[in-house]
Amino acid sequence: MKFSFQAIVSKGVSICLLLLSVSALYAQEASTAPRLENIGPSIMSGRVVDLEVNPEDSTEFYVAYASGGLWHTTDNGTTFNPIFDNAPTQNIGDIAMHWESRTLYVGTGENNSSRSSYAGIGMFKTTSNGENWEHIGLEDSHHIGRIVINPKDPNHILVGVIGHLYTTNKERGVFVSSDGGKTWENSLFINESTGIIDLAATEDFSAIYAASWQRDRKAWNFEGSGEGSGIYKSEDQGRSWTLLTTEGSGFPTGSGVGRIGLSVFDNQTLYAVHDSQFRRKPSQRKPSKNDELTKDQFKSLSVKEFLALSDKALNEFLKSN
Repeated sequence: MKFSFQAIVSKGVSICLLLLSVSALYAQEASTAPRLENIGPSIMSGRVVDLEVNPEDSTEFYVAYASGGLWHTTDNGTTFNPIFDNAPTQNIGDIAMHWESRTLYVGTGENNSSRSSYAGIGMFKTTSNGENWEHIGLEDSHHIGRIVINPKDPNHILVGVIGHLYTTNKERGVFVSSDGGKTWENSLFINESTGIIDLAATEDFSAIYAASWQRDRKAWNFEGSGEGSGIYKSEDQGRSWTLLTTEGSGFPTGSGVGRIGLSVFDNQTLYAVHDSQFRRKPSQRKPSKNDELTKDQFKSLSVKEFLALSDKALNEFLKSN
């Protein structure tokens, strides 16, 4: 069964999806372009976490949502078909498609780390466009950062596991499978508070990079950086790793290094961006309003002081943190 844009948005799927399709549809003949209607504003809907576009036919692509499942289109986004509705979870962190073999992998558990980021139950695989799914392990991963597939072998995959959001756990780091997910090797493990948020590989798969991220969330606080954050490189297809971001390398190290994003240009060039807000000096931070509750104040509240907080002050703090 296919759903129009209006039907999708009514189910809570991101209105941003409209914007993704508008640019492509704009080039079509006016007579064939769908009429778009603004039906917002609305409540927060599902965040788009990944897209996979057919390199031979850009009118076919998959859209994965943080908590809205997986959708497939073959008509440039005019209609969509949900293909993950019968799965035990709709929370997705990343997807990866090997188009030649039509092998699709889904890593469950959103890869952002908000209070509204919900955990998943590991990895799934389909070779039938979602008609049949196979659960292929990593059940305790909770949150999947990135999946990369060897372009020459759809059974050879690497998965970056972020791990639990609110607690420590051992199933995190880089996991490698050479048999399509039947067995896994944890080839890179840093510590029980640090996982892998991003993976990037060269076209020939001769070099693979992994971005580690140390983070810990509580209901009242978020520590989004740590000494475990850094960039690693593998030259044997993910079986062993070397830390690149050592002291003196030119990339920030130590406490205060937050989430890192990676992009490979060629075999010699890697781009990396990291969240450095945790390294700001107090004088560089946005000043708080006189009556605004700060994180430091909140963490130091006694039970009596916490119970005395007004609903307005508490709600404003939770919304902004």
